[in-house]
Amino acid sequence: MIPISQLKGDMEFYKSLGALIEVLKLVAAAQYQILEKKIKTYGLYLDALSSVFSWLDMQQVRHPFVAVSDKPTAIVAITTDAGLLGGLNSLVMNKALEQIAKDDCRMVIIGKRGQLYVEKREMVYAVFPGVDDAKRLQQALKLRDYLIENVLKGKFGKVTIVFPRALSFTTQRIEVLQVFPFVCETQQKMNNLQLSDVIMESKFDDIVEYLIYLWLGQKIFEIFGMARLAEQAARFMHLEKCTDRIHDLDKKLRFQYFRAKHEIIDQNMRELFAARLLNG
Repeated sequence: MIPISQLKGDMEFYKSLGALIEVLKLVAAAQYQILEKKIKTYGLYLDALSSVFSWLDMQQVRHPFVAVSDKPTAIVAITTDAGLLGGLNSLVMNKALEQIAKDDCRMVIIGKRGQLYVEKREMVYAVFPGVDDAKRLQQALKLRDYLIENVLKGKFGKVTIVFPRALSFTTQRIEVLQVFPFVCETQQKMNNLQLSDVIMESKFDDIVEYLIYLWLGQKIFEIFGMARLAEQAARFMHLEKCTDRIHDLDKKLRFQYFRAKHEIIDQNMRELFAARLLNG
């Protein structure tokens, strides 16, 4: 039987741990709400980009940003430097590794947690620090420049980003987005506009490169924000499960504690009664 003093000490420990987890839950919830208000999407820019591509003759463009290539594929996996996410990083890396199994790929990992999954694997990969809210824009532009440089040099032909997205405070989903070759998802038609009516001061390739250059920086910045939002939501849900587990352990400990305490009281009463009989 576990000593009653140890049971009491364990109860105090889990009580303190539960209080700490409640504080962490409040922090995660507050950070989620703050980030949710800050995150912006760039649908208007994509619509504008689509309108430009609608009158550009894309068949004349042979730029690496839009051309299909047999060069290696780069898989960008967005993970974190922190834990307590309830397996969110594992889901991202498993999805990324699924993509790698299909093609000749190179891995680009954001965050130390993702690096742990590939350290012992025989693969080529590059690592960037996890997303920091204060440096999110700089980190997004740095990753954009790295990807663009390697695409232009012919080291990457296709680039896909795997990242977590919070559908709500309680639900996260792993998404896969192809950024190269660039494909405009929406197409707008320019009424009564002919290509001959437009004065082109730059080459098609230069226009395409510059527009996609701007779009990619904004898109990665947006993805980083969504990943951080999913991180806070996943942390809250993981801590919520930890709270439930601690409550279950506390119930078991309390049952064992009071049972042991009653056994001691019963034993003392029996010994006292037996002593009185002997003395009587």
